[in-house]
Amino acid sequence: MTTAIELAYLFATGLFVLSLHWMGDPKTARRGVHAGMLAMLVAVLATWAKPEVSHHSDFVRHAWVIIPIGLAIWPGIWLSLVPITAVPQRTALSHAFGGLAAGLVGTAEYFHLLSANPAALTPFMMTAIVAEIILGYLTFTGSIIAAAKLQEVKWIPQRPWVYPGQNVVNLIALGVAIVLGALLIFNPNAGWAPYAFCGVIFLALNFGWMLVMPIGGADMPTVIAILNSYAGLSAVAMGFVLDNKLLITAGALDGSSGLILSIIMCKAMNRSFANVLFGAFGQVQQKAAGGEQKAYKPETPEGAGQILEQASSVVIVPGYGLAVAQAQHKVRELYDQLKKRGITVRFAIHPVAGRMPGHMNVLLAEAEIPYDDLVEMEEINSDMPQCDVCIVLGANDVVNPAARFDKTSPIYGMPIIDADRARTVFAVKRSKNPGFAGIDNDLYFLDKTFMLFGDAKAVVGELVKALSPSAGH
Repeated sequence: MTTAIELAYLFATGLFVLSLHWMGDPKTARRGVHAGMLAMLVAVLATWAKPEVSHHSDFVRHAWVIIPIGLAIWPGIWLSLVPITAVPQRTALSHAFGGLAAGLVGTAEYFHLLSANPAALTPFMMTAIVAEIILGYLTFTGSIIAAAKLQEVKWIPQRPWVYPGQNVVNLIALGVAIVLGALLIFNPNAGWAPYAFCGVIFLALNFGWMLVMPIGGADMPTVIAILNSYAGLSAVAMGFVLDNKLLITAGALDGSSGLILSIIMCKAMNRSFANVLFGAFGQVQQKAAGGEQKAYKPETPEGAGQILEQASSVVIVPGYGLAVAQAQHKVRELYDQLKKRGITVRFAIHPVAGRMPGHMNVLLAEAEIPYDDLVEMEEINSDMPQCDVCIVLGANDVVNPAARFDKTSPIYGMPIIDADRARTVFAVKRSKNPGFAGIDNDLYFLDKTFMLFGDAKAVVGELVKALSPSAGH
């Protein structure tokens, strides 16, 4: 039985690796999801079959497996049915649950061994437990705050919540937790050890929300990726605590993929980890009193439709406003209308458009827009000067030319999609409010830019009507 369980774990590990590999390509992504589901099922069943669980005839032992699975079914189904706009916060909640699970397992294992087998609390075991509870609990509270910010919960500010000396306070809290953890590693059985252990838990929980509160919405894609990495690392530590090789490998895959994704996100914003975690990016800038009032140039969908009819090349830049309006299917109709007229249509995808990595790719794939027409920022920018019309759909900071020349801007140096280099720009926007970075977008005030204010779904629907044969153009 032991050999069979280890082989099952090895099989599940292979499936997890293949799952990540297949999800890297849209053509095999569905296969990757199925592989991951099968791997998790095999892992749960193999763990359930372990001798220390299955050989007991007492149903109460099995109830510890059956009841949690039963309780988790409904929340799991509910989370799977959230709208595409809520996927980022759903992902953050998943990280929160994973971190909490790791923290609780580490806590239970420490107090169990402290009373039943104190000799088992070796320096190595305590190092794994301390790492597990610090990473697990800070991931839990940090992810809850990230989800609340993304959900725009009223009592959680979406903008950075900062105060003088905040970074120092945060680092001191983390430092004290690490020092207490180090003392526990070499003195796990001391009379004061349980109190120090609880102190580490409190500091880790506190540090998690303190870490995320100063971070603005513009950095949420990177924060989600970092929390993903933390959750994976806490699972690795949990694997060492429970002597479970599958947890170690699966956690390592999760942690490393989150780290790689974080690096990609930071590169996309031309920023460092330290700047993301401690820079309070996304803070609202106050306008200078008496400053020049810039004016928008509004346009109607009918007027925009007439210009689109004369175009030969159109680039659409999707953003979070597109997701909020659930306009992807209307965008597909616009895409079809333009293609019928022989117009080349492509979608410019910025790595941090939306509120999580790949948000726009998933959204457009839902409307079955050909993946070949989704072009990454680096590739599309060289073609923007030849673009007749660029339609910006709910994007803001990722097309702001201030990132190239305004050294006082919080987004200075961030790579952007060069929408301002197209011949004509139509910007579809719900309101005149700034984006996550809290600054005006210089693109909207250029002579070549025309604003189409309104819900993206409604505006794009009007564009489709304007381009339809029945419109008489």
